[in-house]
Amino acid sequence: MSIESLKEDVRRWLLGIFRDPIVETLLKNSQLTKTQLETLLIDILAEKISGKRIVYEDKAKMRLIRSGVSRGSFNRTLAQARINTIKSIYTIILLGYLGILDTPNLEPYIEIANKIKDYMEAYRNFWQENRKSKETLRVLQMLQNEIKNELFNLSKPGAMKA
Repeated sequence: MSIESLKEDVRRWLLGIFRDPIVETLLKNSQLTKTQLETLLIDILAEKISGKRIVYEDKAKMRLIRSGVSRGSFNRTLAQARINTIKSIYTIILLGYLGILDTPNLEPYIEIANKIKDYMEAYRNFWQENRKSKETLRVLQMLQNEIKNELFNLSKPGAMKA
């Protein structure tokens, strides 16, 4: 696979990800900017898609900005994304250590995480089926809307109140 072909595949894949309303809601309430997520996804998944090592200069050209970005800019954004991701993970670990993850306040977040996992599995299965049922697609769209609404409600600052 040529770098140009891979670049187009990655861009199509990224555009699909950023059109997903669940990703949109999760990203809006995460510690990552859209640019940081895009850069992190390119860094982590471009090599998995291609099955070969890709230099950062080529990864920088895979950004959704048509001209790409410089390798230095890509690396700075990637460093910011990694720092924000690590801080988010440490926040979860801290909450677990302090026993806050076991409180009823966080149960809705755990439930929505499980719903998203089930939704993703159902969505993946739908696209792997030979016959795609309109009914299954309708149910998936209803689930997606339900998840999006729940995420919206959970993103409000008062959602964690006891």
